[in-house]
Formats: sequence, structure tokens, C-alpha cells
Amino acid sequence: MIVRQAKHLAADGWLAKGYEYIIIDDCWPSKYRDPSTKKLIPDPKRFPHGLKWLSDFVHSLGLKFGIYLDFGSKTCAGYPGSMDFLKVDADTMAEWSVDFIKMDGCNSDLKIQADGYAEFGRYLNATKRPIVYGCSYPLFQRWTKGEYLNWTQLAENCNLWRLLDDIQDSWVSLQTIMRKYEIHRETVIPVAGPGHWNDLDMLLGGNFGLSLDETRVQFGMWAMHATPLILSVDLANIPANVKEVLLADFVIRVSQDKMGSPADMLESIEGIQVWKRRLVDFNGGWALAFLHLSDSTGYPKMIVLTLREVGIPEGVDQGEDKQDRSFKLLDAFSGTDLITVTPTESFEVRVNPSGIVMLIVQPTQTS
Repeated sequence: MIVRQAKHLAADGWLAKGYEYIIIDDCWPSKYRDPSTKKLIPDPKRFPHGLKWLSDFVHSLGLKFGIYLDFGSKTCAGYPGSMDFLKVDADTMAEWSVDFIKMDGCNSDLKIQADGYAEFGRYLNATKRPIVYGCSYPLFQRWTKGEYLNWTQLAENCNLWRLLDDIQDSWVSLQTIMRKYEIHRETVIPVAGPGHWNDLDMLLGGNFGLSLDETRVQFGMWAMHATPLILSVDLANIPANVKEVLLADFVIRVSQDKMGSPADMLESIEGIQVWKRRLVDFNGGWALAFLHLSDSTGYPKMIVLTLREVGIPEGVDQGEDKQDRSFKLLDAFSGTDLITVTPTESFEVRVNPSGIVMLIVQPTQTS
């Protein structure tokens, strides 16, 4: 199955848009470590050629290879954990040419997680192999309840970190995660930036729980939040309309913008959340997301606003009258050029229930 997914990732347009990691989650090891070396052993039935062979195959397709570990005594599914074997496992990952590690936190002491994850990071660095390090321990901590979490230490030691509970394949689960992020955004937005990202969990599109509009909501907001875009779907059977959403060029460009600045929520207009993200791309423009988080049984909402009302422009061409500038509004999902407006000209946005409108605000070129 992993080989098949890797082939689809490389050949079906995903790699060309930046989806470059194939990542194995829990349940890949045997139930016991090697008795002499203490190394983890891939399950011989699932991986008859071993994981070094699989890693080499993935690399031969131009992809990168990721794997799951757990900081505790056992993984969440009961397989051997990395507790007491941090150096052994770091060295093994380097030997297998691993490029990405998701380190889970089941069956471990919450009090030692932060320092223990940092220790494993040092062992990874000592291997001299560049490995993206994903840390899951924040989701086990009670930081949303006001308990202390050292965000500086987290950002210094991890490239990405899971913030909240595991996402489930449902609109209710997606709503819950987005609302929690909204509530705690003043805490988590300043921590994220190039090389260290908030991780809101995997993309659900192409499975069973989300409508197409809801798939757009997750993909668009994950791009706005600068959270990693990690698919969780059978690429051999993904519906064409879902694939079109997940390959939307402008949305991906927003996600991967080099400024690395996550969006912030400006306000709520008639029940529609308005989020803004500053960009380097699109002539130094912005992305705007208009989010309708109601249940799908509601009705579309129309709002009328100006760019000035959402703080655009802000610091564009300080030497000229910024209010005389014009801006193209582009549909981020279709790439369509919708309208050109000045900061004081009104425009309409119509948002479906459990839906999103995502616009690129691109300053027009001046002579």
C-alpha cells in the first residue's frame, strides 16, 4: 500500500505542487525490539524488505520518507516506544535515511516530555542528517486550561507541533479544532514562523465525513494558518473534485508563502469570520478568508465591505497616496480574477453555510 501511494504521490500531480513526504504512522514495528541491538524492527509481514529498502524506493521517486515514533514506553497502539532508547532510535532513523519524524506522546510522563523531546532532538542533530522533527507533546499538556507550556523551548527544538486533539473525519471535529484555535490564537500565532509551525493535524478531504465545501474550509484555513498540509486519503481513489481543491495553486502558494506569517482573525461580520494573512507573494499582497462556521443546514450569507475596513493597504509604497492604489481580488480556489477595487470601493462576498470564500488581494503594478 505504501509503495502504491508513493507512486501516486509522485506521478499524479501532487509532488509537482509540493506534496513531497510519504509518512508512515503507528503500527509499523514488530512487538519487540532486537534483543541484542535494541533497535526497532519493522513488522516482517507488512514490510518484508525492511524500511531502509522502502526509504530508498521513496527517494528514487523524488519523494521524502517519514515515520512515526512515540516518546513513551509504548506507542498509542501498543508497539514499542522510544523511552530509554532515544539515541538508539535517532541513530536508526538516520541509518534508514528518514526525512521526517512524528514523535507521539502516549504512555509517557507529562512532566518530562518537554525536556525529553528536546533530548531526542539533540540526538537527531548529532546524526548530521536533516530530519524534520514533529512533536506531539503539546496536545498532551493542559495548556488550553491555563497550565504552563514553554513555547520558546518548543519552537527551539521542534519544526512543528500538534496543538490540539486528533482530528476525526467529521465537520463537528473540524469545527471544534478551528474554534479552539480561534480562542487561543493570541497564544499560538506568535510562536509560529519559518522552521517552526503549529500543526492542526491531517487534511480529511477525500474520505467520508466532509462535504466539498467543508473540504475547502479545512484546506483554505490550514493555508491561512500556515499549518502543514498533510494528506490522509487513498490517492488511488480520491474524487476528482476533491483533488482539484487540494491542488489549488493559489491556496498552496498562500500556505507556502515565504513570509511564514499565520493569519489573524480581524472580526466577525454578521456571523462570518474574517481572517487576514500578509504575503510576500502576489506583489506583496494579502490573503483574506471569509469563514461561515455554521452547520450545513443554514443558508448563505452576503456581506458588503471595503479593503479599508480590513486594514488594506498597510504600509504599501509609503511614498505615495496609498488610498489611490488599486488591488486585484482573485479567487484563491479557482484562480479567477474577480474585480479590481480601490481601498474605499465596496465589494460583496457570498459565503455558503459551512463554507469559505478565500481571496487574494494583489496590489496592481505601478509605473
